[in-house]
Formats: sequence, structure tokens, C-alpha cells
Amino acid sequence: MTRHFTRWPVAEGYADRQSYRAGDVVEVRCSSRVPKVTAVVTRVGRERVEVWRRDGISIGDHPTPDDAYASGCGWPVAFTIDVDPAWSSGYYEISLQADGVTGETATAEAFFVVRPASVETSAAAILVLCTNTYNAYNQWGGKCLYSDAVKVSFDRPLERGYLRRPAAPDEVPYEGRMASLPDEPDEKHLQFQRYLTDFEYPMWCGSGSWHNWERRFVIWAESEGIALDYAVNSDLEFHPEVLDGHRLMLSVGHDEYWSWAMRDCADAFVEAGGSWAIFSGDTCFWQVRFEDDGRTMVCYKALAATEDPVAGTDQAHLLTSIWSLPSIGRPEAQTIGLSFTRGGYARVGQATPRSSGGYNIHRPDHPIFAGTDLRYGDVLGGAARIVGYEVDGCELTMVNGDPVPTYQDNTPAGLEVLATAPARLLSITPTYSEVPEALWANTNPPGDLEGVATALFGSASPENTARIAHNHAVVGTFTKGKGRVFNAGTTDWAYALDSDPLVQQVTRNILKWLGGSD
Repeated sequence: MTRHFTRWPVAEGYADRQSYRAGDVVEVRCSSRVPKVTAVVTRVGRERVEVWRRDGISIGDHPTPDDAYASGCGWPVAFTIDVDPAWSSGYYEISLQADGVTGETATAEAFFVVRPASVETSAAAILVLCTNTYNAYNQWGGKCLYSDAVKVSFDRPLERGYLRRPAAPDEVPYEGRMASLPDEPDEKHLQFQRYLTDFEYPMWCGSGSWHNWERRFVIWAESEGIALDYAVNSDLEFHPEVLDGHRLMLSVGHDEYWSWAMRDCADAFVEAGGSWAIFSGDTCFWQVRFEDDGRTMVCYKALAATEDPVAGTDQAHLLTSIWSLPSIGRPEAQTIGLSFTRGGYARVGQATPRSSGGYNIHRPDHPIFAGTDLRYGDVLGGAARIVGYEVDGCELTMVNGDPVPTYQDNTPAGLEVLATAPARLLSITPTYSEVPEALWANTNPPGDLEGVATALFGSASPENTARIAHNHAVVGTFTKGKGRVFNAGTTDWAYALDSDPLVQQVTRNILKWLGGSD
């Protein structure tokens, strides 16, 4: 055992699980380099409401395993929190405030979710937080799935900036987005690099966090009087009953990592008559497995074919590679309608750096555009750059001047394309690179373009890469069994909910249309 200090808070911790129900007890495991800590629990939504506090907690300074990123910290329980039945379903922040210390190192955050208490819910929808993605990008303890780990533990803190950033929109004009925002191309993302440097945030907090997307959506929804229930990704595997009683499920932001059982749960929900609104991009791209009763997430990625223990066995369908891999036999488009393999990036590096950042409307008469006065060819969300960072699409062709699916890429029958925007999978070859190198996990070839071509078609030949070199983000919808899926096809939809009246109206329309409300 060695002592591993992050470069930030002097007291850190994590809840022993990510979600609870009324009456459960939250065990908070911590380590502290100061004698006393105050712990505060706040329900975070349109308003921050303190629900619990304990002052003067003695925690102790505990060693951390060298492989804490994979095996967890193993810290002892510092204090417990009884989940009061009066607490509504929601996202609850645990703030650890070091007594007698000021500045950025004085406070750290952890979180837990309170699941709905019963199937008799009045909520308009259930929001399933993208907690697998938080874990995939979280480099606390030294590694993550983007820095050579194949297993990452939920039993560790999240890096500073994932859950809360003091540099918020009301304090600084720009708060860190992976997508390039300036009108002049910022292919190296210097604006984002300056933000990370100025506020000393870790790089991947811009890729997977509550703060970026879900927080925005929740603030907007509660401001609209839209009540939500809450769950986390792994609940779909370990507590699938969490969807009971709901008509609408929501994914927001960057819902990238899904297990086989999670997909089974979502598919069954929709097929039985539920609806699913996906305001997310790069959704369901990687298959993962849970181990240790859900405390560890496994994803071998590029190493899966040779190192994943299920390779070559009767469990090979659980290979932790991209869902679109033909050998897995369950491309994500069958569940969500779209795929990152036919989308990619928008306003990232040299991927569409001069695009509008908005969606071109193709079918303005669709119910989701009611009351907007949008016309064919209008751009939705351009000012807020809603088509940004990572996006999903499908293979398209033109019929009577409008884009329609070719259905040659596992797109489900009947998918209706409502809007599109250009996108690209970034290329890296031995002599050429389109990525913003300072922000990329690995700048060695192959790039996403070449890697996806090899996975889908067997090689990165010029003919194969050409098939997926000019992709599109897509807004699409389709029926599945008795239910319906809407997919916004972009990570950054929620950024427009701060200020764009048209995106706000379209979002209202989607929730009413899918949720069956008037």
C-alpha cells in the first residue's frame, strides 16, 4: 500500500453505492489530510437544497492501493447517511469541507442518487444518469479506460470538476466544452486548453461528468415544472424494476458505456410500450461488463479480441469491444436507431471545424417542431452549437431531395430522419492526423476512422474508409414494439437549454409527444 494524493482536495470520499431507495443507509468512505471535516448533503436541481449536515467529523488519513483505479480505495466508512423517506428521487451531492482550510483544496464532492420509492410515480420521466461514462473517464488513482486501464472501479472518488465546478456559467463566459465554439476554427481547442489551465481541471472532465450535461437538463426541466425520477446506468442491470411505472426514460449527454443486461432492460421497456428520449451522443458505443456485484466495470476495447477472457468462448457475445463489431452480433443501432460509427465528431479537431453547430431541418411538419415556425432548411441550435463533440448518425441516401436511411448499416426499419448535420470520424495515419493532439488519449495510428473501418469491414483500405468518411449527425425516431425511441444524436443538446428558445420548445414537444401528456 502506498499513499496516493490527488493534486486537489485535502479530504475526499465516495459513497459505497451510486443509488439508493428511501430507508437505505449510505456508507461514505473517506480519507483526509486534515483533522476535521464537515459533510453536507444537498439535493441539486433548479435550486440547491441542503438536506443533511454533520460537523467536525474525524476521518483519518488512509493509504490507497497502487491499483486503486481498478480495485478501489478500500477506505473505511467515515460516516453514514440515512436516506429519509421524505427525500424525493434525485441527485444528491455530498460535499466534504475541510475545517479550517480555504481555497480550491478545501472542498471535494461525491454523490449518490435516490431512486423512486414506488411504481406509483407522478414524474414525467426517469432520467438515467450516465455514470458508466463518468467512471470510464475518471483518472483518479492513476488510470482510466483512456489511459491503459481495462478495469475501473466505482469505489474511488471522482476527479475534481466532474460533479461541480466553481467556474460556472454565471461566473465565467466559457466553462469548458470539448466542442470548438469560436467562429474562427479552433482546431487545437486552445480555448478549452486555457480553461483547463486557468482553473486547473483534469482534461477528461469535459468528456464525462454530471456537471456538463445532465445538470443543465435537470435545471431546465425543474424550471419548466417537469418532475423527474432518477436512476444510474447500472440500475438497468441490477435494479431493472426502476423503470416500472414510467412511460418515458431519458438519456442525456454522453451515455457511452452499456452492458448486455442494460440493453435488455431498455429494449424490453420500449417494446412493452415505453418511450425513450436520447439527448445524448456516442450513445451505447462500447459494451462493458460489471464485476464484483457492480463495483467494477470492465472494458478491454482494442485489446478485447486477444485479452478479454470471454474471447473465443461461448460468452464471446459479451466481448467488451464496440457494439457494432460483427462478431458480437448486436449493433447498437438496433436499440437506439443510430451509431457513432456513422457519426463521429463535430467541431472537434479537423472534424467539421467550420460547420454551423446546428441541425438542418428536413421534416418541419413533424410534431416535435410544433410551435417553432421552423421551415425546411432552417438551422436549429446553431448559436449554442448543439451539434458538437460526439454525434451519432446512420448511412443516408437522398430520395426526392430528402435524406433517408439506406438500411444497410443495421438502422432499424422505419427510422425517420428529421434533421442532419455533417460529422466525421477523425483520421490518424503514420503521416497525417486530424485530432487535437493535446486533448487526445492516443495520437498513434489508427484513428477512429481507420479503427472503425477495420472493425466493420475487415480493413482500413481506401475503399472501406471512404464508406464512413463523410458522416452525419442525425435527429431520428422510430417505433420498436409498442414503444418509440427518439434520438437527438449529439452530446451537446443540453447546452442549448440555457438560452435557445427554439431548442427549449422542441425539447418540450419531445417530452410531451413521447410521454403522452397534453
